[in-house]
Amino acid sequence: MSSAKVKRQARKARRTKKDATLNLVSLMDIFTIMVFFLMMNQSDVEVMNNDDITLPDSVTQAQPLNTVNLMVSGSDIIVQGRLVASVKDVLAMPLDQELIPELQKELTYLASKTQASATELELGRPITIMGDKGIPYKVLKRIMATCQKAKYTQISLAAQKKEVKEA
Repeated sequence: MSSAKVKRQARKARRTKKDATLNLVSLMDIFTIMVFFLMMNQSDVEVMNNDDITLPDSVTQAQPLNTVNLMVSGSDIIVQGRLVASVKDVLAMPLDQELIPELQKELTYLASKTQASATELELGRPITIMGDKGIPYKVLKRIMATCQKAKYTQISLAAQKKEVKEA
């Protein structure tokens, strides 16, 4: 390139030079959408739905706590969305075997992932059992014994909130 051409391009660049601007409209749109998304999806307690589980009814007014969720359908035992055992295998276990080894292993793993608070060390970790109302008592008893052995002693049983009819 010749030096005259370079000088001409430099003069043209100085004449047409504009300061960079930031278009805030697009940025505001994105932030507004994010705020609405977060507001709609914000929840203190996550209640997992499963079509295989029919919860029993309850008239309690207490709100559920955010704990480890253990779901028991007619065929599977699921902890935090992960299949750990089948109800058929639990029913086939010997009568003298109280604990479910796969469930105990999963609960111990979950306990090792989080630091226990002073209250949890004293009273035990909390867990919520969402069991189908038709599961055998023997299965529920073994699940609860396994939870206690894995230091999950604050056991809550989930129930469907039932409307109280006033007379």
